[in-house]
Amino acid sequence: MATTLPSWMRHALFATAVMNLIAGIAFLPPASGMRARLGLPAGGDPFYLCLVALFVALFGIGYLWVAVANRPERLFIAIAAIGKLGFFLLVVGFWLAGSLPAMALPGGAADLVFVVLFFQWLRG
Repeated sequence: MATTLPSWMRHALFATAVMNLIAGIAFLPPASGMRARLGLPAGGDPFYLCLVALFVALFGIGYLWVAVANRPERLFIAIAAIGKLGFFLLVVGFWLAGSLPAMALPGGAADLVFVVLFFQWLRG
């Protein structure tokens, strides 16, 4: 197994780190306007919003850490790929059910791009 990441994978990790850190901020309770602009529900219980913000931001820090360290972390990237696939499926499912507007789809589609890239890297 390689001891460093290919440059395309590092770029993908840096990009998704930024995306996750911004999304983490968007899930904080005062950022209802930001969530609305992203097509996500504007309201919610503050505890759950903070919990989601924490996990999304922690993954962002993890992506940044792996990219900066330039070390292949297969388990983290596999869990991240599954999480991003889950987010994509949730967005599409809730959109199909009429619970999310179409403007939420680009965020889900962006995560799908990372799913493809992460699984491509995992396959070697």
